[in-house]
Amino acid sequence: MTGPSAQPQAQWIRAAISRFEGPLTLYVARLLGDTEPARDVVQEAFLRLCRQDRQHVESHLAQWLYTVCRNCAMDLRRRGRGTVQMTGQEEAAASPLPTPAEALELRESASDALRLLGSLTANQQEVLRLKFQHGLSYKQIAQVTGLSIGNVGFLIHTGLKALRTQMVDNQERDGVST
Repeated sequence: MTGPSAQPQAQWIRAAISRFEGPLTLYVARLLGDTEPARDVVQEAFLRLCRQDRQHVESHLAQWLYTVCRNCAMDLRRRGRGTVQMTGQEEAAASPLPTPAEALELRESASDALRLLGSLTANQQEVLRLKFQHGLSYKQIAQVTGLSIGNVGFLIHTGLKALRTQMVDNQERDGVST
């Protein structure tokens, strides 16, 4: 039997799923290299959310969901599941699409950035994705990954610097070759 207090909880869960399911699946797919187990991990995170007291997680819902997903994904990896690198095309297909005008304008540079992101360390890749693809703050990223806020900032700074350098080098090389 569902009472009036169950309805807001159900609506809150549906809103969380609507907002976070896609970004979480993309995040976990990058960690695991495969979307099928990523979907299972995200489903498990939402099942755990259903068992949580809303008051204990609502103020930090994004951080809580990303942490649960990351921990479940790391458990899968520890149990012997190997990781496979997703290509830029697979990752782009799994992410939410921008408007058609934005897609046309950003396609080439986004593809380059995704391709170059794979040249960074695993920690740099993870913090950059959490920051820019998932919109988490430095503090939230630190809590999700277990790194210090300073370390998160350093990894983001050095990762962006390396990406910027590589992109400039590629543009200069392409500009010279045409």
